Amino acid sequence: MHFTVFTDYAFRVLIYLALEPDSRVTINDIAESYSISKNHLMKVANLLAQAGVINSSRGSNGGLELARQADKIMVGEIVRLTEDSFQPVECFKADNQCIITPACGLRVALGDALQAFNEVLDNYSIQDLIGKKVQLKKLCKRT
Repeated sequence: MHFTVFTDYAFRVLIYLALEPDSRVTINDIAESYSISKNHLMKVANLLAQAGVINSSRGSNGGLELARQADKIMVGEIVRLTEDSFQPVECFKADNQCIITPACGLRVALGDALQAFNEVLDNYSIQDLIGKKVQLKKLCKRT
């Protein structure tokens, strides 16, 4: 399975915020730390804020922070939020045109695999992703 850059950036934002649970962080801080586009991060942060995963505030004391503890934000939740669809083949689409669908078992097999995949992701939280906290902070150019 391949995730979009959007999903990748969502995890980077959440990991960064989880490393700083007691402070607000700006999008600029995150963009500079990861050397990625501030504009892309703004879109990611907007979606995460609308979904209630992070809090976002403007002004001189503004910034981003996790809306919940990192151990309460599950990886599967973020994947489902940020990925448009899990339609690995034609027969998963609403407008399926595949003529062998009625006799083919591919949809069932892939459906089972996707369900198992999501169940595994639901067992991991953002807190689990920051296991090597000291090393992560260094890699994020933070001291």
